[in-house]
Amino acid sequence: MKIKEIKIGKVSIPLKKPFKTALRQVNSAEDIIVKVIADNGATGFGNAPPTAVITGDSQESIAAAIRNTIGPKLIGMEVGNLEGIMTVIDSSMRHNSSAKAALDIAVYDLFGKLHELPLYKLFGGYRHSMTTDLTISVNSPEEMVRDALEAVAAGHTALKIKVGTDAALDIKRVQAVREAVGDEIDIRLDANQGWTPKEAVRTIRSLETMGLNIEFIEQPVKAHDFAGLKYVTERVETDIMADEAAFGPYEVFQLLAMNACDLINIKLMKAGGLHNALKIANFAETMGIPCMMGCMLESKVGITAAASIAAGKKIIAKADLDAAVLLAEDPVVGGVSFAGNQIIIPDAPGLGITEVIGWQEI
Repeated sequence: MKIKEIKIGKVSIPLKKPFKTALRQVNSAEDIIVKVIADNGATGFGNAPPTAVITGDSQESIAAAIRNTIGPKLIGMEVGNLEGIMTVIDSSMRHNSSAKAALDIAVYDLFGKLHELPLYKLFGGYRHSMTTDLTISVNSPEEMVRDALEAVAAGHTALKIKVGTDAALDIKRVQAVREAVGDEIDIRLDANQGWTPKEAVRTIRSLETMGLNIEFIEQPVKAHDFAGLKYVTERVETDIMADEAAFGPYEVFQLLAMNACDLINIKLMKAGGLHNALKIANFAETMGIPCMMGCMLESKVGITAAASIAAGKKIIAKADLDAAVLLAEDPVVGGVSFAGNQIIIPDAPGLGITEVIGWQEI
């Protein structure tokens, strides 16, 4: 089976409600969808959400990188030569991690179909379902309480609370949500780089003193501030997770060598795809650092790919794969399914995806 053709398209999927963080506000998921087509007619699906404030990638740059630089080099390559294809994807150009991830996911999908193997089994087959949290956007304490109670009523047992816009108000937000949902619900905080190191330490210590029982806090300081992240990690009791700082394998290697964090958040769009996510998971496992599988605001294509590697690897013990739940529509035929707080990975070959409804070629 050889790669014959690569098609690029897009879908626009409205959100149920605006998604707000310390970095941005989004009202719809604008996803690039890639179809990698083999000479026997089989199709592999990949996706890439433009997340310029994190990856630096736009729809236009993703499409251009695939069409003009990376994609042409893959035409004619054997799908079974997974190592060779990933080498070409990585070496074709610098950066452009979202474009690389889209092609990587589509090729892995084809590889699974070639060998009639679900991807989660290719990655180890440790489990076939996972518990995912649900994100609560940063808003007034009252609105966040309403959203949190709605999530708990829908069966979610872990909430990721967005903070980082105002440290004093953040404490009030978290306190209000904890009082509303009770002690049985896991609460995780994501500051999205919103605090300085000293501000983070003061804020986290206040949360600890108040007994709000926070499971972990994600990326409290700027992504480039590895020393600041280490400063926070060493001065608080709550576990600290690296997200934007843990961009790809090289950055994760540095963070682990520095003992700069307690947990790593892996995202395919940062890492450049599944093959680099696997490297990150292996680094973390070697160092005994648990991982969470995260996502951007993307369609179920990328969520299925992320869930597949998370399900396969024991070290990826947590999941923040709620993007598909936040969407008002699901144009993806096949892939993962959701039951309350559970994300269930299909046993169909590859990603188990057969089409994306409304896909518009560009």
